[in-house]
Amino acid sequence: MFKASRIRESYGDRLFLVGVYTFLIVVTIVVLFPLIFIISSSFSSPQAVVSGKVWLLPVDFTLEGYKAVFRNPQIICGYLNSLYYTVIGTAVNVALTVMLAYPLARKTFYGRNFIMVILVITMMFEGGLIPLYLVVKNLHILDTRWAMILPGAMAVFQVIVARTFFQTTIPEEIAEAAELDGCSDIRFITSMVIPLSKPILAVLTLMYAVGHWNAYFDALIFLKSPDLFPLQIVLRNILILNSIDPTMVTNVDQMLAQQGLKDLLKYSLIVVASAPVLIIYPFVQKHFVKGVMIGSLKG
Repeated sequence: MFKASRIRESYGDRLFLVGVYTFLIVVTIVVLFPLIFIISSSFSSPQAVVSGKVWLLPVDFTLEGYKAVFRNPQIICGYLNSLYYTVIGTAVNVALTVMLAYPLARKTFYGRNFIMVILVITMMFEGGLIPLYLVVKNLHILDTRWAMILPGAMAVFQVIVARTFFQTTIPEEIAEAAELDGCSDIRFITSMVIPLSKPILAVLTLMYAVGHWNAYFDALIFLKSPDLFPLQIVLRNILILNSIDPTMVTNVDQMLAQQGLKDLLKYSLIVVASAPVLIIYPFVQKHFVKGVMIGSLKG
């Protein structure tokens, strides 16, 4: 039976691999420790959090932090609002991005180079916050759900990424063959382009969805009604309202108890706000890894 001979590695190569693995292990520990600490602290008692007893595992396991979070009705409202902004906003973002990126990827599209120049200019020069606010106000969408969706309905960077994908993945010959068979542009996009574009769609969906879920500044500027606030604004307000004023607390034990509840609430809010994105990522990871490598390899 034939047995392939192994290539012997030199002492320098082995030493290099040991150094690489050691570095990666250290980086992994540095990245994972804060995450584990936050999760463990959210399940620990306030006294353990304040006294610094929490290290890697929860101390005096409790769900008081999460109970305090979900006892607030604004949390549920903020969750539903963020879910709405994320789903509807991402759908609008991906649709508009594909509708613009695919024509720009076709060599037969007249004026595509000029349009790309205009798009790139918008990346380097912006009108500013005040003109944006005035535009939103004049469109009469101020303090509405559309104020969280329309101002950022399309990102130029994502358009460039999608355009590169279409250029390198969808050959012109396929479009020409479909055109000779009498296939319309809309039929070609829905039957050929979209099924072949799962990697870039996953990349666009994840990028836009994370942006909408973490939306904070736009809501702070454009929204006034508490019923429209996304989760991030609600969490900010809760943390501010739970801040401690030392001049109002004279009992040291009471101050420590309030500080413990504040810290516990803070860690619980971080977990609550981050959980949806962490749950979604594994389902799009396969396509996302392929999509982010667009344009890096030729051949």
